[in-house]
Amino acid sequence: MPDAPTRSGGTAVASPPAPAMELAISAPPLPVPGTLSARCTRVLRSPWPRFSLLVALLAAAGCSVLLFEPQRLLAHGWPPQLGGATAAAVFTVAYGLCTVAFVPRPLLNLAGGALFGTSLGLATSLAGTVLGAGIAFGLGRALGQDALRPLLRGRVLKAADGQLSRHGFRSMLMARLFPGVPFWAANYCAAVSRMRCWPFLVATGIGSIPNTAAYALAGARAGSPTSPAFLVAMAGIGLPAVAGAVVAWRKRHHLRRA
Repeated sequence: MPDAPTRSGGTAVASPPAPAMELAISAPPLPVPGTLSARCTRVLRSPWPRFSLLVALLAAAGCSVLLFEPQRLLAHGWPPQLGGATAAAVFTVAYGLCTVAFVPRPLLNLAGGALFGTSLGLATSLAGTVLGAGIAFGLGRALGQDALRPLLRGRVLKAADGQLSRHGFRSMLMARLFPGVPFWAANYCAAVSRMRCWPFLVATGIGSIPNTAAYALAGARAGSPTSPAFLVAMAGIGLPAVAGAVVAWRKRHHLRRA
């Protein structure tokens, strides 16, 4: 093609077309079928293998509790080499892990009060409560929800799932304020439902304050069982349980009709 003349009288040389620039997007390599990584990926994507992993983890946690016997803290006290903020942090983490392993919270709350006194025992026990609830919720949501949701048949199960899914904060707050539902059961029921995580944790923290404070006070004053503070703590433990039983009795028909 001849060069085109320009206004100044010269000729314009046609430039060759610029080569197209290709952006190379590196995709992560897919696991080769038959390898260990491919089998692990297939297991993690399947609901029932994930649920089996959850059961295995919980069984291992329960066996570890039976072996290490954390209730010995009530009899032998805290290790002397731990003290201050370190002891409180270690107790909080141990509290959370023990609740995941089905250790009853009343026992842990008594231990917190006996080891740290009423105020610090309440703070560490509440922090451990929220930590344990968050761990259980995360495990149940990641490993158990896909497998268990299709099994929610029957009027009572569907009604309970609907309450937690639509009115999660209020339902969990009532479950924590009025004892009756085991702590671990409430955690995993909320995880299987469509309840969001943050309302679950906030309701757990607020609703656990009265009962945890009563047990921490009882643990701190266990050496003087006839003192007014210990008797007040016993009343704080017993009255919510009675109130919870009355509320559950009155709401049973409403739950069945929901």
